[in-house]
Amino acid sequence: MTDANADERDGLVTALRAADAVRFGEFELSHGGTSDYYVDKYLFETDPDCLDRIAGAFAGRVGDAKLAGVALGAVPLVAATSVATGNPYVIVRKAAKEYGTGNRIEGRFEAGEAVVVLEDIATTGQSAIDAVEALRGAGAVVDRVLVVVDREEGARENLAEHDIELESLLTASDLLADTDDA
Repeated sequence: MTDANADERDGLVTALRAADAVRFGEFELSHGGTSDYYVDKYLFETDPDCLDRIAGAFAGRVGDAKLAGVALGAVPLVAATSVATGNPYVIVRKAAKEYGTGNRIEGRFEAGEAVVVLEDIATTGQSAIDAVEALRGAGAVVDRVLVVVDREEGARENLAEHDIELESLLTASDLLADTDDA
């Protein structure tokens, strides 16, 4: 279930395809599984048109909430969305750094503050769940994750088990529709 309107969805699909961010073949995914397609977040996040479209789509959904991006992949997304909205953001590391301040969450927020997590691609949703739990543990109120692409492999359901709503700009079905390679 895509949460984008048809024009926005079609524009994003076209932009990601134009950036060559949707590839076909055999790929190992971060959770250990394999797939016959791959969505290359680094290609869409480093393409100015894609980044602008994604930031605009996210901007229309975040309201005045503090933003959070999961390091490393979602940092360009959260930075661009922050610029588009004027909302400040934090970066959530996978683990606390072992030097300097030792922070797991970089940036400022207040306990009790509403935070929306931005993520690039959701497969199982585990990295988003980990980020939400770190933010909640630090006092943030987090109940929503916005993602560019939901691979439709259980992330929505896994996040729901943690009282987190997953909202996607695109789904795998959107990206793979009308492709000869799929």
